Amino acid sequence: MRTIAALGCAWALLATVPALAQDGQYSQDQLPPPGYGSLRQNDLSLRVRNDDLEVRLVPLDERVTRLLSRDAYQSLQGLVHSRRSTIDSLARLAGISSPGLALVSFFAGREGARYDPSTLNLGIRSQVLRPRGIVPFSPRFTSQQLNVREQVSAIYIFEELLPVNDDFNFGYQGQLSEDWQGKQPLLDRERARVSARSRLTRPDSGAAQR
Repeated sequence: MRTIAALGCAWALLATVPALAQDGQYSQDQLPPPGYGSLRQNDLSLRVRNDDLEVRLVPLDERVTRLLSRDAYQSLQGLVHSRRSTIDSLARLAGISSPGLALVSFFAGREGARYDPSTLNLGIRSQVLRPRGIVPFSPRFTSQQLNVREQVSAIYIFEELLPVNDDFNFGYQGQLSEDWQGKQPLLDRERARVSARSRLTRPDSGAAQR
């Protein structure tokens, strides 16, 4: 009876741990362990450009941000944590229980470049999603006008999680980026590397605690 009870406890504990795929790799919908990634933030970035601006979007979804190097992952996590109460408040006001988040940055290519942050949109499964909330990170974000080479950033809140394991596009004032699907092979390779590294080594203690 003690053996049966012990086995039952062990099964209960195992059931709380996300299972690995049969080949030992983390599946797309599982959270990779932090601290083992090697990708750069640019590897997750989508960009659109016109004569005045470059607009960059980085999904803030841990299914992919945990594939970043330790410093890059911690930097993005710090951004989200520093604005968490505002993000949660705006999501509640919009009636969103699981918001999708993205870091959006505007870069000026000329003096006095103007931009409209509300016109950015995502294309997901033949639907166009517009931001339901914007949390500025740069003090001058609301000015909607930039000096040459100036950059401003904000966290954008969408009504659903970004489909980072599938395909979506990102648009701003007629310019469209459809590059996310092309990033999937890179992300899959990095998931396999993270899985292998996590079985062989321990991550930096600072990253592992996050």
